[in-house]
Amino acid sequence: MDIDEHARNPQHCTVCLVRHGETPWNAERRLQGHLDVPLNETGMAQAHATARNLAGRSFSALYVSDLARALQTAIPIARAAGIEAQPMAALRERHYGIFQGLTYAEAAERFPDAYRRFEAREPDFAFPGGGESLLAFADRIGGALTELARRHSGESILVVTHGGVLDVAHRLSTGKALATARDFPIPNAALNWLGFDADRGWRLIAWAERSHLQAARDELPNA
Repeated sequence: MDIDEHARNPQHCTVCLVRHGETPWNAERRLQGHLDVPLNETGMAQAHATARNLAGRSFSALYVSDLARALQTAIPIARAAGIEAQPMAALRERHYGIFQGLTYAEAAERFPDAYRRFEAREPDFAFPGGGESLLAFADRIGGALTELARRHSGESILVVTHGGVLDVAHRLSTGKALATARDFPIPNAALNWLGFDADRGWRLIAWAERSHLQAARDELPNA
């Protein structure tokens, strides 16, 4: 079933998830979490390119993380789609506790045991300093996305959010375990399409569409 076919089914909700555009910290491979980092010039260009790509489609609503990098990405998309962006704190990135503001290399050097557990994707490991565990984060994101999908049954919606949120969403729709290493891309400003059915749950329709982008980063070291 393609995107348009899924969208025509009155029992389904089609969700287009967009990761925010690039920030300076993405370029430095620095963990952002709940810290408010704005887009860089590349990120703004990506946001406008994504808006142009989506301009011809019809969406009932646009929900966005309340962090600046997501809000900045959503502004041109909202204008192109002719709808208002609705901020939601529940769509924020995972809270990385003491890792926030550090590069991956710095986090590994300063907190080797915590970094080992983070890299191993231990589901119940919560970052020191008020951070979230994968289980708590996945529960927050799964609950928020499912509530939105149920609210918009028979409709298509946009969600502008973060890489970690997209990681959870992909796993929701494919059944891939939280503890399993990520083997799928999450580029800045790419389009990711999921379908939700109240009886069958989530399914993956299309992932990491980026033909509208000149380039897009991913947190994976070799991506």
